[in-house]
Amino acid sequence: MIEVGNIEKSYGKQKALKGISLEVQKGELFGLIGPDGAGKTTLMRILVTLLLPDRGYAKMDGLDVVSDFRKIRTLVGYMPGRFSLYQDLTVEENLQFFATVFGGTIEANYHLIRDIYSQIEPFKNRLAGKLSGGMKQKLALSCSLIHAPKILILDEPTTGVDAVSRKEFWEMLNKLRHKGITILVSTPYMDEANLCDRVALLQNGTILSIDTPKNITAGFSKNLFGVKVETTTQRFECVGLLKEMQGIDSVFSFGESIHITSNQPAIQEIQVTEYLNGRGQQGITVERISASIEDVFMELMQNEGN
Repeated sequence: MIEVGNIEKSYGKQKALKGISLEVQKGELFGLIGPDGAGKTTLMRILVTLLLPDRGYAKMDGLDVVSDFRKIRTLVGYMPGRFSLYQDLTVEENLQFFATVFGGTIEANYHLIRDIYSQIEPFKNRLAGKLSGGMKQKLALSCSLIHAPKILILDEPTTGVDAVSRKEFWEMLNKLRHKGITILVSTPYMDEANLCDRVALLQNGTILSIDTPKNITAGFSKNLFGVKVETTTQRFECVGLLKEMQGIDSVFSFGESIHITSNQPAIQEIQVTEYLNGRGQQGITVERISASIEDVFMELMQNEGN
């Protein structure tokens, strides 16, 4: 349903995309995972015909994004990163407007948005600008679905909303996928990668890896340890000390813990504990852990830098 071949895009001297290639199958929930500035939004704006690529090609359901842009706009639903609905119109007026733009009605495709829209329908007379973040999110998704698109493009839809709304949103996407809608979603949240069928890890306009989340994490070959400490100050101190430890390849702070990698079989939990204890760090807990998508991403970034 989505085919991207060697897409390049620059803004002046800044290269936003450096030869991106990927494919998304019909009915697939595909994630673009990466930090701000990775190139996710640029790629999506090319796919929805809002930007022209400098080189390469992209097709949506077999249609070229440059020559067939009018046809593509009728089969794609797009939810940009910033809330872009009419804030001085009510919930119902926004939905009616988008249905009318595509020559349809709310009633004709209500079955597509019922599960989503029913949660905000009690507030249908409220101005869109007065909605909470989670409610704006549901309204924007409803408006992008009301013309029954084959492909849904969602640019960081869960950024800035609470954890409960994030969970509800992904549950809605999973239901839409089962209805046969192809979904391409971007997110800076690494934990959301596990909710996708496949993901592409993006950094600085390049793809570091494309695969299922399970295969990506299974490919992590280094020994990985989690180091838990008692205070924030101690965590900062331990990060500095671990970077100086012989046999340690990488050290990253992950929330309240520290993740370290090593290719040396001799490095085990006890060696790390003794090393830190010998430098005045007490109350340390070290355990071997399985790699997350974020661990893989950090490792790939480090390899790219080398």
